[in-house]
Amino acid sequence: MRINEFRLERYFAAHEFKVRYLLSASDCEGLSLDELLGLADDETLALWRGLMLGYTESQGHPLLRQEIGRLYANIAADDVLVAAPEEAIFVAMNVLLQPDDHVLATFPGYQSLYEIARSLGCQVTPWSLEAVDDGWQLDLDFLQRRLTPQTRLLVVNFPHNPTGYQPAADALAAIVAFARRHGLWLFSDEMYRLLEYDPADRLPSVADLYERGIALAGLSKSFALAGLRIGWLATRDRDLLARCMAFKDYTTICSSAPSEILGIMALRSRQPIINRNLAIIRANLALANRFFAAHPDLFRWLPPRAGSIAFPQLRSHAAVADFCQDVLEKKSLMILPGDVFDYAGNHFRVGLGRRNFADALAALEECVRG
Repeated sequence: MRINEFRLERYFAAHEFKVRYLLSASDCEGLSLDELLGLADDETLALWRGLMLGYTESQGHPLLRQEIGRLYANIAADDVLVAAPEEAIFVAMNVLLQPDDHVLATFPGYQSLYEIARSLGCQVTPWSLEAVDDGWQLDLDFLQRRLTPQTRLLVVNFPHNPTGYQPAADALAAIVAFARRHGLWLFSDEMYRLLEYDPADRLPSVADLYERGIALAGLSKSFALAGLRIGWLATRDRDLLARCMAFKDYTTICSSAPSEILGIMALRSRQPIINRNLAIIRANLALANRFFAAHPDLFRWLPPRAGSIAFPQLRSHAAVADFCQDVLEKKSLMILPGDVFDYAGNHFRVGLGRRNFADALAALEECVRG
């Protein structure tokens, strides 16, 4: 397999652990081990203390899959495959696709959601979000216009990275109806689900809505546990899940035993963890609203509707990549330029989930005021 460089990950690899401030992290402030153990119940504490560091079940610990199933309406433990989130994308795309298949995918997005398909010899049509006065929108009619006899897969991501876009429930229902009408697989990246600012805006999982729906989720974003490397695929199609399990024998085979037990703890304590993360995001969103309102000539603020990210625009003749490099050099502040998503328009990603967001904004303010 030949695959293009993952530009976002290479950018983070070059700068993330060298700079003083990150303004573009997509996850929430990481929980400490002590914090997570402090939330654990007696059963999971006993599992932790008696943990043997051997191989684990390939599909995932039964208790972990059971807790994952509780996040859905129509998903049982046997409908879940545990894998690192990036691994889960790689496995699913390799199982679902053949050369010359056609894929429709929301864009911009996390590169592997469409790059793996390209590397497999598929044609990928980006379904681009468009900036509007109050945020972002998708043209639902685009799907029918770009459908081909070779279209096999539709890839979506809500809440959306990097824009923070969240469709209305009727729009998601229309997307599911389109996929069902044409017999498409529907792969839904739901890594930021549960981080809706208003719980009333939470969408059902595609895995609950559609018999050929595959949901990707995990503990990295909404649960602030990126270091565990625990994610999963959820689908009611048991045959597809079995094929994904067989493919996974060529990747990690099984998950980390400590991570699985810690993951059970987190899922059983999901409400306090989600509440904690949403409190951080809401506070930072208020700061961002004020900051960008104070600089309307330099920035166009496109407020997110859900999740821990936003994708504002630099109003300048200067290239956003040059702006980000200048801020990096002057203030040791990393801002992710929209170029890494191959998305035009001078956008950059803002991460709203870290506790030092105010300090990062202050560093940007100093740079802006020169």
